[in-house]
Amino acid sequence: MTEKRKRQKFTPEFKSDAVKLVIKNCYTGHEVARRLGIGASNLTRWVREYRDEHESRNRGEKPRRELEAEIKRLEKENKRLQMEREILKKAMAFFAKESS
Repeated sequence: MTEKRKRQKFTPEFKSDAVKLVIKNCYTGHEVARRLGIGASNLTRWVREYRDEHESRNRGEKPRRELEAEIKRLEKENKRLQMEREILKKAMAFFAKESS
């Protein structure tokens, strides 16, 4: 039987340091991953997340996570407003029928 590998957990500081080695020191992702003993796919994801967050801020835009949260909030609000509109339509029809 094969043993399950324990999932490694990395601190935010470790992730940040690894990303900085790639971005600021111009090492390749594979080189940094090999030296630190981590998966290249993990490091690639961390670098992408860092760039998404920091580059959007440099352009004065909101980070992707904030945009996704705002979209979710707006969709919820839209659904609530649609329900209110339907209720008001039914109320208008009811009162129009009653006054006739």
